[in-house]
Amino acid sequence: MDDITPAEIVLAGPVTRDEVTGLCDDVRELLEATGAPVIVCDVGGLGPPGLASVDLLARLALTAKRAGRGIRLRDPDPALHALLDLVGLRFEVEGQPEQREPALGVEEAVEPGDPAV
Repeated sequence: MDDITPAEIVLAGPVTRDEVTGLCDDVRELLEATGAPVIVCDVGGLGPPGLASVDLLARLALTAKRAGRGIRLRDPDPALHALLDLVGLRFEVEGQPEQREPALGVEEAVEPGDPAV
């Protein structure tokens, strides 16, 4: 796997507390085996968001961080995204512009008389 291609894992739920340790081990092994800079977690199948999902994602993010890597979410439920924001966990989400970057296709307002760039 090259330096640009992220590793991927699909999370299907609901996930029990007993499964969290195994999933963290899976993420660690996947990152070591691929050398990928980021792991993409497909969370579309996690089911209804709750604190168990938040705990799982926090632990997976910590596992990736300890390996010097990052984590990105794919297909999060809007309620999960809101819950993560509520508890103060920020994740990069596929398909969203990075913070401090304008979304594609957004143009700045131009005042009459401004010189052309």
